[in-house]
Amino acid sequence: TGVAMMKFKSPPVNSLSLEFLTEFSISLEKLENDRACRGVIITSAVPKIFSSGLDITEMCGKNVEHYTAFWRAVQEMWLRLYGSSMVTVAAVNGSSPAGGCLVALSCDYRIMAENPKFSIGLNEAQLGIVAPFWFKDTFVNVVGHRVAERSLQLGSLHPAPEAHRLGLVDELVPEEKLMEKAAAVMAQWLALPDHARQLTKTMMRKAVLDRLVAHREEDIKNFITFVSKESIQKSLRMYMEMLKKRK
Repeated sequence: TGVAMMKFKSPPVNSLSLEFLTEFSISLEKLENDRACRGVIITSAVPKIFSSGLDITEMCGKNVEHYTAFWRAVQEMWLRLYGSSMVTVAAVNGSSPAGGCLVALSCDYRIMAENPKFSIGLNEAQLGIVAPFWFKDTFVNVVGHRVAERSLQLGSLHPAPEAHRLGLVDELVPEEKLMEKAAAVMAQWLALPDHARQLTKTMMRKAVLDRLVAHREEDIKNFITFVSKESIQKSLRMYMEMLKKRK
C-alpha cells in the first residue's frame, strides 16, 4: 500500500532513551530511502501510553559526553520526523507528555483516542526544565502563539477533549476506530501528487528546521549547561523519586 506502520514498543512507557531515539531515526531513514514507501503511521504497542517523552535517566548523573550524544539524538529524531518527505500520521493511543507530544506535533496529522484519561502537552515546566526553542516553534506552528505561551508556562497536560478543542490534535475517535481512521486520513493525503505536497510541506517547515540546523551545536551546549546545574539535577532526582513512589 506504500504505507508503513511504526509501533513504539519499549515498556513500560516508551521513554525516549538514547537507544530508542537512535533506532527511531534509523527506522525513519530506512523508510525515507524506500521509494515504495510514501507514508508512515506512528502509534504505540504499549497500552495507555503513546510515549512518556525523554528518558529522565539519560539526563541525570551522566557525563558531558553522554549528554552530548543524547541531545544530538533528540535533535536528529526531530529533524528527520519534522522534515520527512513522507506523509506522517500520529495515531495517539495513550498519554503523550513532553517529548511524546513533540513526536506527535512533528507529524502532519494527529488523531487521538477519545479517552479523557489520556492527555498530551509539553509539560517540561512542571519538572523545572525548559522546552527548547525548536519544541516551542513546533508547538506554536500547531496551536498558535497564545495557546502555546500559556500551555508552556504552566507545563499543561491537556486531556484529549481539551487537546482537540485547542487544535493540538486534529481529531478524536473511539479507541477501537483509531487505526481505521489513521488509514483513511493517510489515503486522503496520499491521493495528492507527492511532489506538490512535499514542496508545500518543505515551504511551511523550512524556516523552523533551518533554525535548529544553524544553531545545533549551540543548542547542545545550552542543554549541557542547563542539565548540569545542581538545581536541575536535584529537581530531576526528585521527579524520579516521585515516579518510583507512584509505582
